[in-house]
Amino acid sequence: MASACAEMEPAAPPPSPPAAAAAPGSAELVCAQGRNLKAVLCQRCGSRVLLPGAATFARRELLLPAMRKKAAAAAGGGGDVVREHWLVRDMFSFENVGFTRDVGNVKFLVCADCEAGPIGWHCLDDKDSFYVALERVAHE
Repeated sequence: MASACAEMEPAAPPPSPPAAAAAPGSAELVCAQGRNLKAVLCQRCGSRVLLPGAATFARRELLLPAMRKKAAAAAGGGGDVVREHWLVRDMFSFENVGFTRDVGNVKFLVCADCEAGPIGWHCLDDKDSFYVALERVAHE
């Protein structure tokens, strides 16, 4: 899949609405074709979630539950609005990701090794869209 970014040279992220500012450093993460330049890793354990070139940069406002341990997450509570994501069109593009049980028509994405998350979001109504929040993962 890395061939989608054969040149793998940094480029500015695609234009966004005026209200959504680009995250610091996101230009170094996106190649000229709009794909991820670097591997996507779990922030907590460093496990590889996506290989370079496996996802496309996308802006979409989504509400993700706050990141915390599984027991605390079950108790419910707040969340974060995230706007910048890696959009993955095929679930088999992931190197290492787990899915929560259905929460309404949504499954949340977590690290399959340490279960940190949620790092992303998948709506069951759209079988071909998996969103991984840039601010919830590391890049190398």
